[in-house]
Amino acid sequence: MELKKVFPELELIEVPYTHPLYHQKFNFPTGLPKIHEHDGKPAQGFGLFYEGRLVVFYSYECDLGNGWEDQRIHNVPEAKRLMALQMGANILSYCLTTY
Repeated sequence: MELKKVFPELELIEVPYTHPLYHQKFNFPTGLPKIHEHDGKPAQGFGLFYEGRLVVFYSYECDLGNGWEDQRIHNVPEAKRLMALQMGANILSYCLTTY
């Protein structure tokens, strides 16, 4: 795993739903929104925490990017597209305002 090359001492752990990442401008009380369905698995957010801070975020089974692309590509419903954009805004806000 490439992350182990950068952070050999850290393990990916699921980011708790109470984490500020999910509660910036937009509230996601149950974590990542499921944007595109593949195999019935739930959307999950994992992270690497260094000295108590989230330094790497990894989304699994969520497909935020599908909601960010032109609707013609994945035919994602407008409500799901909005959730993808809102979660993306939360991620950017967290990155730019948390220190």
